[in-house]
Amino acid sequence: MNEMTATNLKSAFGGESMAHMRYLQWGAAAKKEGFPNVANLFTAVAYAEQVHAASHFRELKNEVGDATVTAGAGFGMTNTSENLQGAIDGENHEVGQMYPAFIAVAELQGEKGSVRSFKFAIEAEKTHAALFTTAKAAVDTGKDFAENAVHVCDVCGYTLTGELESDCPVCKVKTDKFTTFSTEGHNCACC
Repeated sequence: MNEMTATNLKSAFGGESMAHMRYLQWGAAAKKEGFPNVANLFTAVAYAEQVHAASHFRELKNEVGDATVTAGAGFGMTNTSENLQGAIDGENHEVGQMYPAFIAVAELQGEKGSVRSFKFAIEAEKTHAALFTTAKAAVDTGKDFAENAVHVCDVCGYTLTGELESDCPVCKVKTDKFTTFSTEGHNCACC
């Protein structure tokens, strides 16, 4: 694998891993603040970030050894509205800055698997930013996120609310390859 693509995969793996843990923490805080659906959304998106990290890690299968990884990450625990803004900012950075650059490098270097992994992630991050924006608008008026069920594609991390009616629009897998998170519980092994 080309060194620059490998470095970008490692950075993306680090960032997605940190987002996974950050969202679990922010979800727990949202639950304590009385926003169970926001907590559920954070938990679902944390799982999606785990899907992305695992995909990037698999692409690095031949990169054996220790590495220091530089990855951007938001830190801090404030209130649910500010935590949602931190999530929005992070997702928008990935969509507008990080993944477009990583995709361009991987395409230039002919790293097809890495391009696929990055493209799956960027498409999912767009949905995350939109869902967090909707949740923040609700929280800022004192209400919980309206959706109590969130579905995450186990292959690419695409995330949606509402009914699962068709195949994943990103990776094309069937709806049975989605994990559903709800305030009544979910069926994943991530927590």
